[in-house]
Amino acid sequence: MLGYKWKRARLSLKHKRNKDEFELKQEQINDLKQLEDSGYIDLYFGDESHFGLTPNVPYAWQLKEKPLLLPAAKGKFLNAVGLMSRKNDLFFQVLESTFNTDKIIDFMNSFVEQINKKTVVILDNSPIHKSNKCMAKIQEWKEKDVLIFFLPPYSPELNLIEISWRRIKYNWIPLHAYLCFQNLKERLSFVLNNCGTKYDIIF
Repeated sequence: MLGYKWKRARLSLKHKRNKDEFELKQEQINDLKQLEDSGYIDLYFGDESHFGLTPNVPYAWQLKEKPLLLPAAKGKFLNAVGLMSRKNDLFFQVLESTFNTDKIIDFMNSFVEQINKKTVVILDNSPIHKSNKCMAKIQEWKEKDVLIFFLPPYSPELNLIEISWRRIKYNWIPLHAYLCFQNLKERLSFVLNNCGTKYDIIF
């Protein structure tokens, strides 16, 4: 109505980023996609995401006489780290603790050991990705045919796995999964293990 649409408002970091750097990196990512389409490389987008018992779905259909009430709960949480291709191939790990540099390095080491062609991994500028320990591993991974490509600051829309995290939180995990931690844990595991089959995105 009158040009308005009812939709969820999103936070934006556009005002903080360097436009020229953003456009250059965007162009380079498009080149990487073409190399992948030609079969020269595999391309993965990586990031971490947090899942707690406060649901990420702000609205739901419910009866006026029987509103849907979810327990307000803090404490237990799940953190997931993933590397996803445009074909919805997902390499992931879920922890009931936070990811630090050592855990990210262990995760990347496991990923590097199972690749079968030259691979580019796109990451953001999180401190755990750019710690001294992690940066020291980049040359070692490069020697094993895994190259790290860092996004420009404040550019989450260039990281395609962000779309997957949003889809999981807002569409693929139902509200009833948030009734208890075990439900959430099981549902998240089911979704992550079925990415590319039951759950996929056309990038």
